[in-house]
Amino acid sequence: MSASKIPNVKLNTGVYMPVIGYGAFNTFKENEVRDAARVALEVGYRHFDTAWLYKTEEELSDAITQKIKDGLLKRSDLFLTSKLWNTHHRPESVEEMCRDSLTSLQTDYLDLYLIHCPVAVKGSCKQGDALKTKMPHDDVDFIDTWKAMEELVIKGLVKTIGVSNFNIQQLKRLLSADNLRYKPAVNQVEVHPYYTNNELLDYCKQENIVVTAYAPLGRGMSNSADQFKPANLLVDKTIQKIAAKYNKTAAQVLLRWGVERGYTLIPKSVTPARIKQNIEIFDFSLNEADVETISTLNKWHKCYHLDLYRDHPEYPF
Repeated sequence: MSASKIPNVKLNTGVYMPVIGYGAFNTFKENEVRDAARVALEVGYRHFDTAWLYKTEEELSDAITQKIKDGLLKRSDLFLTSKLWNTHHRPESVEEMCRDSLTSLQTDYLDLYLIHCPVAVKGSCKQGDALKTKMPHDDVDFIDTWKAMEELVIKGLVKTIGVSNFNIQQLKRLLSADNLRYKPAVNQVEVHPYYTNNELLDYCKQENIVVTAYAPLGRGMSNSADQFKPANLLVDKTIQKIAAKYNKTAAQVLLRWGVERGYTLIPKSVTPARIKQNIEIFDFSLNEADVETISTLNKWHKCYHLDLYRDHPEYPF
C-alpha cells in the first residue's frame, strides 16, 4: 500500500497524523527493529512511534536515514513520535530529554512528543532497567511537566504535544490548569476488544483529543495475577469467524475495528508479512453489527499494568 492511501486524522493543532503507525517497541535483539522499520517504510508506513524507554530511537533512525538516502521519502513525509519517561518529569529535564531523542533520531523536530506516563519518579536508570527497578516517588506535578512541554512547541523542537496513559481525572486536571497554552492533542492508551476503554475514548472525543491505541492486538506484558492471562485475541473464535467472513486475518479485523471506532493505532511486529498485512486494512469495512459483536468481547483485561508503581498517587489504572 502506498503511503498516500493511508488516511490521516487532523489533530487539534492542525497537524495531520496517519491513522496507522508502526510501533517500534524494544525486542531486545540487535538490529531487529531497524530491519523491521525498513520493511515498514518500504510497504508504506509513515507514522512511527518510539520512546526513550524503548531504546529503539537509534535503530529507527538508521532505517529512516537509509531510506531517505535511497530517495524513498523525505523527512517531511514522516510523522515521528517519541516520549518523555517518568524519571525526567522535572521541568528542567524536559528539554534535555527531548533533545536527546532528537539526536538519537537524527532529526531537527518531532511531530509529536508525549509524557509517557503521569507517574513521576526520582533518580536515573538505564533504559533497559526502567521497568525492572522501582524508583522513589517524585513530588513533581505533571502540570509543571506539561508547561515545560509547551516550551518545546514554542522553541520549534516539536510540532505537537500530548500524553500517554492518562485517565479521565488526570486529563480533566490538565485541561483545567491555569494559563494552558496547548491542549494535549493525543492520549496514547491501551485499547483492544478485551479492553475497550469506552469511557476514556468518549471523554477524549468530547475534548477533541485523538486517542492512539497501543497493544491494539491485545498482546503484550501482563500481570501474573490477571485471571485472563494469557490473552490472545488472534485465536478468539469470534474474531476468527468475522475474519473468515471478510477474507482477512484476525489482526486485520482487530485493527479495522479500531479504525471504525475512530482512533489511531500503532501495532508492532518484526515479521515482514505481518507488518505488511497490518497496513492493508483500508480496502474493507466492518459492518455495524460486527463492530458491536467485537465490542461485546470486553473483559477489562489489560496487557500493561506498570505494577512497580501501583502505590504512586498518580498511578493511572
